[in-house]
Amino acid sequence: MRWQIILGILIVSLAMSACAVPDESAADGRLQVVATTGQIADAVQNIGGDVVNLTNLLGPGIDPHTYVATEGDLAVFQSADVIFYNGLHLEAQLERVLEQIGNNGDVTVRAVGEVIDPQALLGWEPEQGFPYDPHIWNDVLLWRQAVEVVRDTLIEADPGNSAVYSRNATAYLSELDALHTYIGAQVATIPSERRVLVTAHDAFGYFGQAYGFDVQAVQGISTEAEAGAADIQALANIIITQQVPAIFIESTISPRTIEAVQEAVRAGGHEVQLGGELFSDALGAPGSAAETYIGMMRHNIDTIVAALAATS
Repeated sequence: MRWQIILGILIVSLAMSACAVPDESAADGRLQVVATTGQIADAVQNIGGDVVNLTNLLGPGIDPHTYVATEGDLAVFQSADVIFYNGLHLEAQLERVLEQIGNNGDVTVRAVGEVIDPQALLGWEPEQGFPYDPHIWNDVLLWRQAVEVVRDTLIEADPGNSAVYSRNATAYLSELDALHTYIGAQVATIPSERRVLVTAHDAFGYFGQAYGFDVQAVQGISTEAEAGAADIQALANIIITQQVPAIFIESTISPRTIEAVQEAVRAGGHEVQLGGELFSDALGAPGSAAETYIGMMRHNIDTIVAALAATS
């Protein structure tokens, strides 16, 4: 209940402060843009460059599924011209706040995932009010559509710099096409029977669909879902049956559940290695190989190939 109480306070504060917070959006003449996730922020940076002032709300290692807005975030939101978020219930605790800001009409608020054709989205738990898997960035071509939403929104909000946004977006989209080709070539080095990707939570469904992996996970699509002993044992049985050589931890999730799976597999007579760390819901730290979206995706596929392609 703690996050619900905080969320209620923030929504009330937002309504009361809408007129009280000074508009600083034109302080340096640049468009003030807020992005929730690092993946979105990286797209904004590549398209907006120096003509936007960008704030990335959720940095490396922060889990968007469980993040709760703070009063400091409220001030950041209120000073923005444009706010981008993933949507599709990824930032579950932020959505009501962002919807309230968008309804006020002073700030452009765009959920990049909710503009994508639903037929291209994977299902989640529609009976619980969660129709679609939000981890769209793990399919590069699907994420391409989200990048186009960023481009079009920036042009709409700042038409004077439309040529800059269009030129930068064209170059970035070309880099994404090259990334997609690279991932496909790397996947081809893994024997088809070894393309089983086991991770801490079910964030790689789009990746599996796009690049031909059987994806298995301890936790569900949201990290709010708890994994029990039965879940761990069920996954261990799959790993033993399919003789999976390696499983992976994630940067935003404690390694304990994956380590528990490894122990259960060992108890069943099979040795499975920890294949390394994947970046699922957040980018890597500044200066790391995964500090950008393209760097993150290259790191992930290189890590997967190193662990699964080896025949020894």
